[in-house]
Amino acid sequence: MKLLLGKELAEFIKERQARSVRLLKQNYGLVPQLSIIKTVDNSVIDLYVRLKQRYAQDIGIKVEVYRVKQAEVKSLLSKLNSDPKVHGIIIQLPLEDSKQTEELVNLVAPEKDVDALGKKAEFEPATPMAILWLLSGFNIDLTGKKIVLIGKGKLVGKPLEKILMNSGVDVSVADSRTKNVLDLTRTADIIITATGRPYVLKSQMIKPGAVVVDAGVASEDGKTVGDVDPDVYSREDLTITPQKGGVGPLTITALFENVIRAAENSHRGKSK
Repeated sequence: MKLLLGKELAEFIKERQARSVRLLKQNYGLVPQLSIIKTVDNSVIDLYVRLKQRYAQDIGIKVEVYRVKQAEVKSLLSKLNSDPKVHGIIIQLPLEDSKQTEELVNLVAPEKDVDALGKKAEFEPATPMAILWLLSGFNIDLTGKKIVLIGKGKLVGKPLEKILMNSGVDVSVADSRTKNVLDLTRTADIIITATGRPYVLKSQMIKPGAVVVDAGVASEDGKTVGDVDPDVYSREDLTITPQKGGVGPLTITALFENVIRAAENSHRGKSK
């Protein structure tokens, strides 16, 4: 078994990002800044926010967290969108009232929408970026390979499908309504799963020698688990993300790549 250790790749990229931030500060006096808006307090959301704060501190990016009522989000967004010191804005999901999600994420200025949730965002979503970085970093060529993507979610499945199709690779997409999932996965050279359903990908669904990327996050018995059944990890013929330290570490790295790019774009805009 070959493990796709995203954590190792993330550390390499993180060093490069820290250098980029130092250069922005030294050459232009520019400190990249990310604003995180949250309307809900729970342990999972708080953990995600702390991870982002910690990563930002490590590479020299400033992070401001705003805990507000959902009714205040629009006015806060208006202020942050017009603040030249703020380069990236995240609305931490889920919201207090999820019915407003689409409306509010589309109010984030496209040039600051580093989560790429809005329809006009100028960036790629972090998790699809992380998956492609992972495959590229471990020299997995997509050319001529049959790729199956399981899951059509807004954050991973849909944007990744679009990116892959635009790249001209052979990709098939399945979700819970797909009737021939076994026929698809058993012939796939590369399987990328992002359903958020615990252990949905079983060993019998994977052909010998396949590449498996687990980008799913779910909760079971109070523990965070992925889409891949634990039995899969007993197979020696696969190239696969580990149960921890695969796509996750690279996702936060990809997010801050967008923040740095947003800061650089801001500087270029001022220089014109």
